[in-house]
Amino acid sequence: MDLNTITEVVRHPGDRPGAHWREGDAWLAGGTWLFSTEQPDLRRLVDLTALRWDPLVRDAAGLEIGATCTVRDLYAFAPPDDWRAGGLLAASCEAFLSSFKVWNSATVGGNICMSLPAGPMITLTVALEAEYELWPPDGPARRVDALDFVTGDHQNVLAPGEILRRVRIPGRALEKHAAHRRFTLTHLGRSTVFLIGTRTPGTDDLLLTVTAGTTRPVRLAFDTMPDARTLQQSIDAIPAHLWFADPNGTPEHRHHLTTYFAEEIRGELTAGV
Repeated sequence: MDLNTITEVVRHPGDRPGAHWREGDAWLAGGTWLFSTEQPDLRRLVDLTALRWDPLVRDAAGLEIGATCTVRDLYAFAPPDDWRAGGLLAASCEAFLSSFKVWNSATVGGNICMSLPAGPMITLTVALEAEYELWPPDGPARRVDALDFVTGDHQNVLAPGEILRRVRIPGRALEKHAAHRRFTLTHLGRSTVFLIGTRTPGTDDLLLTVTAGTTRPVRLAFDTMPDARTLQQSIDAIPAHLWFADPNGTPEHRHHLTTYFAEEIRGELTAGV
């Protein structure tokens, strides 16, 4: 779509692009959402791809994902064998409501910053206990737990001019056992619910991440594997106002699916103890 209110595109921003942020600006990375709808309040686009941030960096601490890393690059990444949860990277890419053509442009950071309930990069990074590095317009960078970044449907903690620079996933989370479940109304549809459970090797703990069915991610943590009743009670305790409603499902439907799939995940991870 033509954005007929745009008067300038900043092709080569400085290394700290937020320093020159002004009202009416938008960060441009993949642009797959930006160019899909009218943006009447925008006057200037700031092209982040010119900064050439490394898309993926594997080191002793885990995995670093640059905010401008494309879905295609993440999907193509081959995790090492000792990253038991590494399969979640590709599985989360496959949860996008988009074609492979969009994968060539859509970015990990863009999906996170859109902060939609069904954002699969949010599901992935919260489940793997990631940390986001945010760059304010001025001052030092700050780090935010992925769980705390999204605050509601299309809402997050970013301040005006602040930018998501990178995502850090710790190696200890990638080494966990993992199981996931996802439901859509159609084969390639938007997620109605998307759940991921992880278990630390040699223990019977459980970390269950609930997304898509709620307006923000919900994490249920257990030091020991809960029984079915305890798990259901924990899901029932999720505040009613957090359950999401849209054409893909009612809050009641999403609550039911979450309970059903959470028990499947519990059973799958219990079998591996």
